[in-house]
Amino acid sequence: MANFKALKGEGHWPTLLAAFLYFDFSFMVWTMLGPLVTEINEALMLAGAASMTASEKATLLSLPILSGAILRIVLGFGVDKLGPKKTALISQGIVISALFFTYLQADSITYNQLLVVALGLGFAGASFAVALPQAGQWYPPKLQGIVLGIAGAGNIGVVIDFLFAPKIAEHFGWSAVFLVGGILSTIIFLTYLFMAKDAPSSVYKANPKKLKDYGKLLKDKDTWWFGLFYAISFGGFVGFAGYMKVYLMNTYSVEMGEVGMAWLAEENVKVMAGYFGALTIFAGAVLRPVGGGIADKMGGVKSLYIFYGVVAIMAILTALVHLPFAVAIVVLFITMASLGMANGAVFQLVPQRFGKDIGIMTGLIGAAGGLGGTALIKTLGWSKGAFDGYTAGFLIFAGVVMVAIVGISLVKTRWRTTWGAQAGGII
Repeated sequence: MANFKALKGEGHWPTLLAAFLYFDFSFMVWTMLGPLVTEINEALMLAGAASMTASEKATLLSLPILSGAILRIVLGFGVDKLGPKKTALISQGIVISALFFTYLQADSITYNQLLVVALGLGFAGASFAVALPQAGQWYPPKLQGIVLGIAGAGNIGVVIDFLFAPKIAEHFGWSAVFLVGGILSTIIFLTYLFMAKDAPSSVYKANPKKLKDYGKLLKDKDTWWFGLFYAISFGGFVGFAGYMKVYLMNTYSVEMGEVGMAWLAEENVKVMAGYFGALTIFAGAVLRPVGGGIADKMGGVKSLYIFYGVVAIMAILTALVHLPFAVAIVVLFITMASLGMANGAVFQLVPQRFGKDIGIMTGLIGAAGGLGGTALIKTLGWSKGAFDGYTAGFLIFAGVVMVAIVGISLVKTRWRTTWGAQAGGII
């Protein structure tokens, strides 16, 4: 509460609010295809196209994640050259165009056109690299934690997708979701236009990043370690979030139908998948700060051991045992919760190691997280296509998590005896 009170009289609250709304709704748009892919596939088939293969679904769902990862670095340069506000408005304009194009072309849209739309939605995912600097530049160092926490509380947008997108699609068609998204994104565009302001030089002294700055950090082996850790935690979260409905539909459609008949008789299986997907994703979205708080108390290394260990166990259990539906939802909930808390733990360590370069590192590590999510979705799609199941996909993911656990063991002593000794926090 004290930190919230400290915000009074500091910074520029309209910009902070605009940055929060921009990032929250952008995250919602970024992952929009996930809860709609089943409906989109059915529409393509009705129009005479072939049903999407497991690999094609995975490609469509992974492209926004991949482009968002790369564009985070691109928009980071845009923030330096054009300022956060212009960069945000240009990016948001591209997203709005992609949404309205999809709505207008829905009756005749092709799979290849959807791939282009997916790339355009990546600009929404890259908003992370704009919204946080936009808000943070207005506030002093002592308030950066609370400010960036408010501006960056956008993961909840994924939950909104899974709660409402399938229901809207059921009543008005899948294209209506893009219409709603386009209208909301336009409102956010106007809100940002009139409320957000770039911090004046008297408040924030710009220090533009150059390519050589990125090159220097890429030569540091700790950059790659943190990239691996975040590729698993955030990549796991966003990858499972994007693929959750496909996984539930392919694995538990009969069970969800039975639950729907018992609890919500008017709901179809696709809507039920959205509800249960939202439940599991909610855990990872809201528990990130909890993971950061746990890491503050016991250290980022020890907490990552725990979070990754739980994820590995849950992934192996999911791979090797066909769990009853209710148990599977609990396991997925625990998995997503642990991944969300691991995100917070990783970023408890990063500022202590790269405090002077946190802006660049946020972009680099954020890109690694997006690449991890892309790889996970493609792995799950490959597993379904090659073996008509997800055992191989979950085992591969569990194996990568265990590699990260070994990696933590390899670096922890060096970290604690070098930069960790002077960092001021628990490593």
